[in-house]
Amino acid sequence: MKAKKIIQTYELTERDIDRIIQMAWEDRTPFDAITAQFGLKEAEVIKLMKSEMRLNNWKKWRARVQGRKTKHIKARGEDVNRFRCSRQRNISGNRISKR
Repeated sequence: MKAKKIIQTYELTERDIDRIIQMAWEDRTPFDAITAQFGLKEAEVIKLMKSEMRLNNWKKWRARVQGRKTKHIKARGEDVNRFRCSRQRNISGNRISKR
């Protein structure tokens, strides 16, 4: 399935696409979280990333993610039980909340 068809099938907005890319780029966010929130499978996320990123950046991301255990819930250790870093700020709407 091509990226345009993925976008049409899941009715993704530009904001959704940006959020999916952001979630896929983060090391601690598993593909299962993207599936739960947007319905995209891992292969669809990879195709979307490839179409939205420059080829060189996509290759770097793919090489980094390919062997990463934190991107797959089943391969994670027991000590990793969250989607984001504990030091990452919460974002609500357009405002960044203070600690």
